[in-house]
Amino acid sequence: MQSEDHPVDKSGQAIERMFSAVAPRYDLLNRLLSANLDQRWRRQAAAALTLPNGAPVLDVCAGTGDQALALRKRTSTVLAADFSVPMLEIASRKFSRAPAPPPVGFASDTLQLPLASKTLEAVTVSFGLRNVADLDAALQEMYRVLRHEGETAILEFALPRSMLLREPYLFYFRSILPRIGALFSPRGAAYTYLPESVMQFPQREEFTRRMEDAGFRDATWQDLTGGIVCLYTGRRN
Repeated sequence: MQSEDHPVDKSGQAIERMFSAVAPRYDLLNRLLSANLDQRWRRQAAAALTLPNGAPVLDVCAGTGDQALALRKRTSTVLAADFSVPMLEIASRKFSRAPAPPPVGFASDTLQLPLASKTLEAVTVSFGLRNVADLDAALQEMYRVLRHEGETAILEFALPRSMLLREPYLFYFRSILPRIGALFSPRGAAYTYLPESVMQFPQREEFTRRMEDAGFRDATWQDLTGGIVCLYTGRRN
């Protein structure tokens, strides 16, 4: 893990500015840097939820809307929240091509969702929680808006536990990925921030403990693609 003596800047202003700047190339780089696996991971997150059709679900830190669209294949009532307007504009264009009723995007900070408590069947977040200024407050807010027995599915990058995978992965993550990001994006610094933020994020057992501290029960994790991504799930009491 990277030393905590040099924490990344996760202030709302810094994160909003960074992701708004990379929005035009965000999807291209997601596909390129993940070898298109990001779409499979999002489908797996959606499939991990028990959703009767019509059950209201929310994707937070929704970005350009791909997770919301994966959820739309499971239920007809999907909300998507992000505080980056350029990201939401791209998401809205995608949503306009989705089956009716399409997902509904709205601008919101995950730390202060404009929703009543206990109103949603599920809340998801894909590769976004490591960007929030206060992880525990974000988990508590996700828990707040869930109904009794409501579920969460969370995707986040992780460090492979296998040493055979870890070293090549870290080399790619630290040396190759930032260079590719700089070639394709005017805000290449976002792809230096990415590995730094992943290495500072609590993983596996440590993260599920944080989920439990926020109130979730049955918190568990599953390694995907050799452990470069974890799928975390939990349920509201």
